[in-house]
Amino acid sequence: MLFWIISAALALLIAALFALALLRNRADEEHPAAYDLRIYRDQLKEVERDLARGVLSEADAERIRTEVGRRVLAADAQLAVANETGNQPRALTVLTAGLVGLCLAGGGFAIYTKIGTPGLSDLPHKARLAAARDIYSTRATQDSFMARVPAPTLPQPDEDYAALVQRLRDAVASKPDDLQGQQFLAQSEARLGNFSAAREAQSAVIALKGESADASDHVTLAQMYITEAGGYVSPEAEAALRAALRTNPQNQVARYFLGQMWLQNDRPDRAFGLWSQLLAEGPANAPWIAPIRGSIQDIAWLAGVDYTLPAAESSAAPLAGPTAEDMENASNMSAEERQEMIRGMVENLNARLANEGGTPEEWSRLLGALGVLGETDHARAVWTEAQTVFAQMPEALELVRQGAVRAGVAE
Repeated sequence: MLFWIISAALALLIAALFALALLRNRADEEHPAAYDLRIYRDQLKEVERDLARGVLSEADAERIRTEVGRRVLAADAQLAVANETGNQPRALTVLTAGLVGLCLAGGGFAIYTKIGTPGLSDLPHKARLAAARDIYSTRATQDSFMARVPAPTLPQPDEDYAALVQRLRDAVASKPDDLQGQQFLAQSEARLGNFSAAREAQSAVIALKGESADASDHVTLAQMYITEAGGYVSPEAEAALRAALRTNPQNQVARYFLGQMWLQNDRPDRAFGLWSQLLAEGPANAPWIAPIRGSIQDIAWLAGVDYTLPAAESSAAPLAGPTAEDMENASNMSAEERQEMIRGMVENLNARLANEGGTPEEWSRLLGALGVLGETDHARAVWTEAQTVFAQMPEALELVRQGAVRAGVAE
């Protein structure tokens, strides 16, 4: 009811302003009759001057005075009418003003009944929060969501690789407590797009690790859920994200996807809280910074927050991980020492990317370094994970693919 009262009041106010503009006299515009009056007065003065100079006779002057006087009376009458009605017929003006008001009010109502929602009741803050809680508590599970979407078309794997994965499946089925086997199986199934099997294997990895399972293990499971569902964060994916945050509350990948989940459930206020912190923390070249910057202002508006987007920081910071110069400096070491140094640097980079995420360049560098070390299986696992992380960022994924090609795990 409040909506209709406000809408009707605004329509009537606008109609009244239009009517007032039609009815009032325009003080800033001179009526033609006023101009004519000045001309006629000048003519009378000219007649008196010509009569004084003897140019006109008294009879001619009187005749001209009579004619000009008649015109003066007519112009003065026109000017009086114009001052009263704005030089328009008053009845027609009133009728026009009424039609304008009717068109504004009636036309607005007619349009709203077609494109609006007349039966929608007021939605105060408490009601919106209650509706958001209903959306959140009744949202689709992973399986029910996947049942509603078309089945994805999976790429045909290389025959040799497919045979290798099948042998891995058989081996894990016979030894389900083999942690390394479950890890390789989860990565291999994800690479093939078999996310249901990949999730099952990753869940087994977490169960086998028990309390030693870290945030990256849970984030990997969550990303399998999210990638399979095309970005939808199901209750199962949320549970994995929260498990990651219980292990490491600062895990940025988990916080990013949790913000995405809140957006999907009509809670832009919570999404803004998570994403604004991530934007402030950086680094500027983290893969989640660009999508956050692209939408954070709209999210702030939805959340009712007065927010100014900070200036973008340079993403030209040096990349972490072993560089060609690092490897050259190790030339004076023994082969074993050099290999151990490189391996330690690679492991540090690998741990940071797994726990905190990183730029596509860093993922590509890690893959290239693993190829140099001959750790093809590890590189293949990292490449599989990278495909999940950058599934919705084609340009970034292509950059990572270049590192996978150097490692010999992609074409």
